[in-house]
Amino acid sequence: MKNDAPFYYPEISNDVHYEAELLIKISREGKNVEEKFSHKYYEEIGVGIDFTARDLQKKAQEKGLPWALAKGFNGSAPISGFVPKSNFSDINNINFSLMLNGEIKQQGNSSMMIHKIDAIIAYVSKFITLKNGDIIFTGTPSGVGPVKIGDKLEVFLEKEKMLDCEVK
Repeated sequence: MKNDAPFYYPEISNDVHYEAELLIKISREGKNVEEKFSHKYYEEIGVGIDFTARDLQKKAQEKGLPWALAKGFNGSAPISGFVPKSNFSDINNINFSLMLNGEIKQQGNSSMMIHKIDAIIAYVSKFITLKNGDIIFTGTPSGVGPVKIGDKLEVFLEKEKMLDCEVK
């Protein structure tokens, strides 16, 4: 979902949670990219919301099944526009946050990520050939929580609002 389109609460779940994440937009094809060269495979950064149907996730986990459907349902990944990574002095020191109904719920910084952006790109490229235009969600800071119809989510990169999403 793009262009601040609404998120339609799926009929398949009664417990959908938000997770704000930094996004990396791949700019060239690559397979088995070495971490030291990962920086050459992206030029733009954005933000997104990784919506997760927690009830579906829990049922799948209890049965030892994959839980891809809990994250991969229609509209589950609203994304912002992208800005050049050159806008940032240090790719490993970027602030991002999520507000729910005007209240900050998540605040993170890329310096706090378990895996650095370049390491994520190298790892993913071992399993999936990176293609120009691919988007990688990198992970979320603490503060994830449920949404309900009528909620408004805003996601920021540094102090700039990049994504505005209403739950319908």
